[in-house]
Amino acid sequence: MKKYPFFFLIMLAGLWMQCSTEGVFQQRLILRYNAPASVWEETLPLGNGRIGMMPDGGIDTEHIVLNDITMWSGSEDSEAFNPDAITYLPEIRELLLAGKNLDAQKLMYSYFRCGGKGSSHGSGKDAPYGAFQTLGDLDVNYSYPRTGSYPPSGGVIGAYERTLSLNDAVAATQFNRDGITYTREYFASHADDVLVIRLTADRKESLSFEVKLSRPERATVSVKDNILYMEGQLNDGHDGEKGVRFLTQLEIVNNGGTLASSTNSLSLSGADEAVILISNATDMLDKERLTTYSGYAGELLTRARNTQYNRLKNSHVDVYREKFDRVELNLGKQDNITPTNERLIRFQRDDDPALAALYFQYGRYLMICGTREDNLPLNLQGLWANQVQTPWNGDYHLNINLQMNYWPAEVCNLSELHRALTDFTVSLVPSGEKTAQTFYGAEGWVAHMMTNPWKFTAPGEHASWGATNTGGAWLCQHLWEHYAFTQDKTYLKSIYPVLAGAADFFLSSMIREPKQGWLVTAPSSSPENGFYLPGSREAVYVCMGPTMDVQIIKELFSNILSAAEILGIDDVTTAKIRETIPRLPPMQISPDGYLQEWLEDYEEVDPQHRHVSHLYGLHPSNQISPVTTPDLAEAARKTLDRRGDAGTGWSRAWKVNFWARLHDGDRAYKLLKSLLEPAYGSEVKMSSGGGTYPNLFCAHPPFQIDGNFGGTAGIAEMLIQSQDGYIHLLPALPSAWADGSFKGLCVRGGAEVDAAWKDGKITQLTLRARTGNTFQLKVPDQAMAIKKNGKELPVENGFVPVGMTAREELELEVVYPG
Repeated sequence: MKKYPFFFLIMLAGLWMQCSTEGVFQQRLILRYNAPASVWEETLPLGNGRIGMMPDGGIDTEHIVLNDITMWSGSEDSEAFNPDAITYLPEIRELLLAGKNLDAQKLMYSYFRCGGKGSSHGSGKDAPYGAFQTLGDLDVNYSYPRTGSYPPSGGVIGAYERTLSLNDAVAATQFNRDGITYTREYFASHADDVLVIRLTADRKESLSFEVKLSRPERATVSVKDNILYMEGQLNDGHDGEKGVRFLTQLEIVNNGGTLASSTNSLSLSGADEAVILISNATDMLDKERLTTYSGYAGELLTRARNTQYNRLKNSHVDVYREKFDRVELNLGKQDNITPTNERLIRFQRDDDPALAALYFQYGRYLMICGTREDNLPLNLQGLWANQVQTPWNGDYHLNINLQMNYWPAEVCNLSELHRALTDFTVSLVPSGEKTAQTFYGAEGWVAHMMTNPWKFTAPGEHASWGATNTGGAWLCQHLWEHYAFTQDKTYLKSIYPVLAGAADFFLSSMIREPKQGWLVTAPSSSPENGFYLPGSREAVYVCMGPTMDVQIIKELFSNILSAAEILGIDDVTTAKIRETIPRLPPMQISPDGYLQEWLEDYEEVDPQHRHVSHLYGLHPSNQISPVTTPDLAEAARKTLDRRGDAGTGWSRAWKVNFWARLHDGDRAYKLLKSLLEPAYGSEVKMSSGGGTYPNLFCAHPPFQIDGNFGGTAGIAEMLIQSQDGYIHLLPALPSAWADGSFKGLCVRGGAEVDAAWKDGKITQLTLRARTGNTFQLKVPDQAMAIKKNGKELPVENGFVPVGMTAREELELEVVYPG
């Protein structure tokens, strides 16, 4: 027998385990590129939920965009509560009741809107409404040693690669220049709350560079004691001193070489290694203590400076992985060699299931890196922006976009990150109460189409999108979903008043429409589509009781009744809800078989509009189901066929979820391919051009992060659903994913699920209960039985009830014929 050294056997064993268990344990998930980024949409996003950066990996000069999620201009604006608006409300309603929607709309545009400067939608950075803004720019200018040849080398570059490890949340750039290999590592520390860049070379004294901080406006840069400072104050919209203050500090920790400074830069020459540390803080969340933020920035920098690099990196990876490693998805072996931008192009003609798994985990990565429990929620840009005036102010759109950002939170095992949105929702209530009273003379609280950190809840200045008044009620769906997945009754008790307050607004503001006597919202709109009145070709948006409003209100009412039963509450609100629910309009199917978007079967201005708001009842709600409401499900299917598969990025992502809820895996997969269609350019294209940029950011276009999260949620919906009161495994599995496995996806009722399948059949199944409960498990197709510890579990109408205690784990066997 041939003998091998012991260390060689150990190496072989490690390689065997890595290869043989790739479907069981976490795969290496890498975004890879073989050239520096030429545009921002090719750079790689790093973040810790508060601060972030996006390096472009340049060789001679490197541009790194810096971000802080609290970099918002504007301030609270009391003028937004327009006291004159309510005087026009009776006339607007009378016109709607008389079918004169266009006249009502003209009044809305003129009078029933926010006061003051409004949102200045798309140009709000200098208005009180404000805008999310980039923090600034870090530019690094590199110098390289001569090779000793004469004339000096022009710099021969080879073996260039730029990567982002989703497993570690660490990006890297590596290349060879004139025989010297240079390596850069970047991360936004989840443990130490600083940005870190490490520069190394495999030849001593080869590192030389200069760093500069800058910002397009409202910033001053200085140097003191070899620390680079950038500080300033954003515009509060009133030409006052209430704008957000910020302070950025940068320091170089070097091994060898000579460190020098100028009035606005730091430089290092002839070093063996260098670590660039960047701290930042603002006073956004603590306006009362104006010196705290600057002290915090200095404290962070000092702590990082006194920590060895390996410890900084390892601590960061450990904290990040605690969240990221909760979920795994294996749809085939990952290709970590082919550049990601090339995989994206090939995906349109070839099936690459592993790319779908990479994209799914990229969405989870963006959520972990873009939001944290104690800060602002993800905005239209997430955490990452490269402009002072971000598209659409980078704000919070409440007619789907903000909500879509958090669709993956519960099912993808990141429940605590949902808190950023649920807490933000609670914070809107005082402003929403004032808006309800000022504009409608109503009780409770309301939020319209958009908001910001300054708690804007008034109607927007354009009725085509600003009239929608169910934004706050849609947010309440997230309050309930967090309970549905966690079963936390203490939490439910704390948010019950918020749910009830949202209901009180509709209970006190809906009116009776004349034809059927239904109670409806008025005025409102169906985001953001319009219709034609008979005999007219002028677009109309203002209406009574659009289908989406009815679905959201009915869901809100139903959730409150469920919460009241759980908490033992019987109050005035619940009594009114029981009386009102039967008086809400039903969902209506048009003569052509599709679901009506409005009370009347109007002709749409755009039958293929990107918003499919009237299918809210299909997703994210569960009022339309192939199982419980097959007629409505068929109408939803015809609606989607009529709407088409195109649209902006987030619209395509929503359609993935729709088709998954209709249990059509191949159609959902077709939409996923459409979502991942390569996109280029940053111009605004709201009617076409959606897809995915080379760095896997979603193209609205331009970049909007909601499509990333909608796509991740859609993939989860294809693999597991629990909205109908039972666990449905592989409800919309496409034929391209015949074999695979997942670990750690969550279901309503409080459990995690692991599953593996082959040829579309479940082969392994594990349930882990977070709380004591009985879980209804749908028997997989073609299965004969489900066994627990070798004993068949009773089947009731195709379902198996599985009673579990808190923290219990069960491995179940699925039995098939033969």
